[in-house]
Amino acid sequence: MDNNASPLEILKKYWGYDSFRPRQEDIVRVALEGRDVLALLPTGGGKSVCFQVPAMMREGIAIVVTPLIALMKDQVQNLNERGIRAMCINAGMGRREVDTALNNAAYGDYKFLYVSPERLGTMLFQQYVREMNVSFIVVDEAHCISQWGYDFRPDYLQIGALRDIVDAPVIALTATATPKVTDDIMEKLGFKEKCLLKSGFERPNLSYIVRKCEDKLGQMLSVCTNVTGSGIVYVRSRRKAEELSALLAAEGVSSSFYHAGLGTESRSDRQARWKRGEIRVMVCTNAFGMGIDKSDVRFVVHFEVPDSPEAYFQEAGRCGRDGKRSFAVLLWNSSDVKRLRRNVTVSFPSLEYVEDIYHKVHAFYEIPYDTGAGRQLKFNLEDFCSHFNLQRQSVHYAVTYLERTGHWTLSEDMDISAKVQIRVDRNELYDIDLPERMMGRILDLLMRRYTGIFSYPVPIDEEYVSSNIGTTVSMLRQLLYRMSLEHVIRYIPKDHATVLFLHHERLRPKNVDLDPERYSMLKASYAEKVEQMIGYGTEDDICRSSYLLDYFGQKDSNACGTCDICRTEKNRAARTGDPAADIVRFVTVVKKGRYTLEEFSLHFQSTLSDPLNVLRSLIDEGRIPPPCI
Repeated sequence: MDNNASPLEILKKYWGYDSFRPRQEDIVRVALEGRDVLALLPTGGGKSVCFQVPAMMREGIAIVVTPLIALMKDQVQNLNERGIRAMCINAGMGRREVDTALNNAAYGDYKFLYVSPERLGTMLFQQYVREMNVSFIVVDEAHCISQWGYDFRPDYLQIGALRDIVDAPVIALTATATPKVTDDIMEKLGFKEKCLLKSGFERPNLSYIVRKCEDKLGQMLSVCTNVTGSGIVYVRSRRKAEELSALLAAEGVSSSFYHAGLGTESRSDRQARWKRGEIRVMVCTNAFGMGIDKSDVRFVVHFEVPDSPEAYFQEAGRCGRDGKRSFAVLLWNSSDVKRLRRNVTVSFPSLEYVEDIYHKVHAFYEIPYDTGAGRQLKFNLEDFCSHFNLQRQSVHYAVTYLERTGHWTLSEDMDISAKVQIRVDRNELYDIDLPERMMGRILDLLMRRYTGIFSYPVPIDEEYVSSNIGTTVSMLRQLLYRMSLEHVIRYIPKDHATVLFLHHERLRPKNVDLDPERYSMLKASYAEKVEQMIGYGTEDDICRSSYLLDYFGQKDSNACGTCDICRTEKNRAARTGDPAADIVRFVTVVKKGRYTLEEFSLHFQSTLSDPLNVLRSLIDEGRIPPPCI
């Protein structure tokens, strides 16, 4: 604890910065006054400093709730490297690991405990949190608590109950929230008084470009070749990510693809290579980008239109974090508009269909009625759809809605504990002639430790079992594997996958509460976001930046002057009818002789038919200087 130091001294000591970014210091000050505060900062606005600095100035430990496991691990590692003691608890940890971590949080000298939201409601967490000296409750991605948010998660509602146990101020943070959402966040978190601090959403170095085009491939290739530096191309499907990456590579652009279907090591390797600059362009689904802090991304291209302004603003905001000129390019055509409006129906399958999927999931894992609470199911959407001959997209949205109504939690990219089911009847177990005595000790411990182990595979803590029988984890795994070959047990080794956590026993038909009123509200809200996103793409009169800022409640903002609409207006005002004269004026008057090829291409792409040939001629004639490198 550094309670005698100033916030600026803490910032300098641990993070090496000489000053705060806009609004950061105000947020830190309010938090240190013990008031609840909601911080609304754009992507890349430095949200973590807003809670890490005040936590370093107070006694006790800050509980940080975040749904992003990868980001959680990165921040803990980053804090530890700075000499700050931090730990995390996520859904993939075994009970013994969690128990040890919580014990250290309660009685050790730690400053930060990162937890995934589903942990908050567990009895074990609630027992230990009563023993903790909590300095702050930090809620990252706070829009997830709002039913009006674009990424509502029921587990976040547990935070309100946490406030009944812990008497500590709340620091809530988000990058994307409308006025309706910010009000809902403060209400759900039980703010003692409303306090919203936000920085302007303007990104003056970011040029928003919208292109209506049938030849999206050509436009994408043009951006990737004419704009130097790292870039991201967002698509909606895994197949499209792989196709476009191959196309770019064939055109000589250093590229790779990234989506949730890749293995963990492959994703980590590609992300690291892109951050190091070994891969220039990453073609990806929205699985890529959360928590990535690469400052020199020069462009983000959306090959297809996202579902909401929130998603677009967050993804587009991943370029230009170093303050240098960068480009957010959206490509669209009439097919995108039709798809988005069709998605309003597709994204909300009938409630009868949703309930059918609920029962099919339980049947797929052979879970009878009135059982299954607390089960962790390794869930592969493709395998499930193939088994029942179902359409992937409809199942995805049904599973998502069942999560929103609190029936289960779907967690991607998780470490899954090993599981064991004893296949032999309990009464016959002692008559089996096992090859090794150690196997008998394993079975005895498993029977005593894990209830339900005769009925279905239960997660086991391999470290706990191995230490109690006096062997190594590696040897335990070998013994378990050999016992599975003897058909004594069913052994599912530790894995990394998408997991469904069942919140309650399987309900009987017609008893599955799907909250029709919420269903109607969410569908109407989604349809409104879709129309706002279509409006962004089809608008031809309002500055792109102003359109987005207005959506997020920042009214009467000034035109940015650099988006495609603002540039078109400037061109109309300045155009002479002579392409050569327009180019000479742009280079000598507007850019004062210093310009880059990407600035030139993006400026004239929509107004001249062949600007590059005219540019070459003018350079050859010595009328203008060549572009800067």
